Amino acid sequence: MTAPLPEIRLARPRDIQSAIAARRDLPNSCYLAGGTDLMVNVRHGLSKPEHLVDLSGVTELNGIAETAAGLRIGAGVTIATLVQSLDGGGAHRAVRQAAESIAGPGHRALGTVGGNLCLDTRCVYYNQSEWWRQANSFCLKRNGDVCHVAPEGKRCHAAFTGDLPPALLVLGAEVEIAGAPNGRRIALGDLYAEDGRAHLRLVDNELIAAVHLPPSAARSAYEKVRLRGAIDYPLAGVAVALAATDGMVRELKIALTGTNSRPFLLAGTDAFVGRPLDEKSLQDIERLVQKQVQPMRTTVTPAHYRRLAASALARRTVARLAAEATA
Repeated sequence: MTAPLPEIRLARPRDIQSAIAARRDLPNSCYLAGGTDLMVNVRHGLSKPEHLVDLSGVTELNGIAETAAGLRIGAGVTIATLVQSLDGGGAHRAVRQAAESIAGPGHRALGTVGGNLCLDTRCVYYNQSEWWRQANSFCLKRNGDVCHVAPEGKRCHAAFTGDLPPALLVLGAEVEIAGAPNGRRIALGDLYAEDGRAHLRLVDNELIAAVHLPPSAARSAYEKVRLRGAIDYPLAGVAVALAATDGMVRELKIALTGTNSRPFLLAGTDAFVGRPLDEKSLQDIERLVQKQVQPMRTTVTPAHYRRLAASALARRTVARLAAEATA
């Protein structure tokens, strides 16, 4: 049971600097892009803004452009537009596959690239109605002082479940962040922290303006496991970028989502450079994934299943890309 929407005032800036100023000057405000995640949270009482800064009229956030340095994707580009704009068999295949897997057609028509990068973390004890959470004494992520997933700990273990970040991470993406005084540009991985309550390292009313993808010669792919075949978040999602010559690895990047409080690049994949992707290598990749993912009891699906699913997805995706490289 969800509550009716409270009264919320709406600001409609026309440029990035006006949006940042509105976010700074309006009390208890937050940015609104597609709203497919935010407005559900508002109805559940998880977010209670007095003002929303609507970014839909900020044309600087739109557009996908080829540049000398690669591909620039505006943060306001919708997921549907991203799918339509990327070549399904090209260097950015993982990004397109990740985008295609997000929710349903209606969500993709509204949801944005920036919104998926900034998706709130999720937990079965958090994403509930307010009366349900109150009956369970709330939780560490909001209004409570205990993480029901790990009651003895002091950290929120809510999981990040955005699909785009791992696909962008394996391709070396950077994010352009607008804000005072002159903005900044950072590696996408540096946007996130392993903290379910504060997983985004955005400060002082900053907002993501664009994603930059450098040229890549690697083949890439994204795959996820979820409870339903559509309109569902990943229990585990894996993106892989692989470059191989004569059966030997030249480059291997693996990134994951759905298991930790942040999307992350798997550490240690450089050790596979110069090795064949034989059975021994694939087993080593499985073990590497299982050591680094941290699934907790944040869904109705057992954490151990999600750990095994992540490692199996990584093995399967790497093997498929290796087969393509030798075909």
